[in-house]
Amino acid sequence: MARISGVTIPNEKQIKFALCYVYGIGQKTSTDILSKAKVDGTVRVKNLTDDEISRIQDVINERHIVEGELHRVVTSNIKRLKDIKSYRGDRHARNLPARGQRTKTNARTKRGRKVTVGGTAKKAVSKT
Repeated sequence: MARISGVTIPNEKQIKFALCYVYGIGQKTSTDILSKAKVDGTVRVKNLTDDEISRIQDVINERHIVEGELHRVVTSNIKRLKDIKSYRGDRHARNLPARGQRTKTNARTKRGRKVTVGGTAKKAVSKT
């Protein structure tokens, strides 16, 4: 198992797809990293040499923000929006969509599970 930027990447996958397991690296960035490190993207992770892995790690360290540092940057950006009381910051604080999506229907992922309001249960008929 190879570890890149603190993430264990799967052995059986090609390196261009396995790099996407690192937070902050997508397929395009993965391809760019491999071309700069001069590594073939179709090679399986288990077949990489230590030299190739270290070259990939060096390119990531010098050119990209990934994993914990990227999480901190994103969190600080959201905190800044909340502190200046912007509209987007308010939406983040209320746990609602921040980019103009509708909320009358949909938005279940952001708002959470549907909560049924009381008064919908049928009353049992009583004998008189």
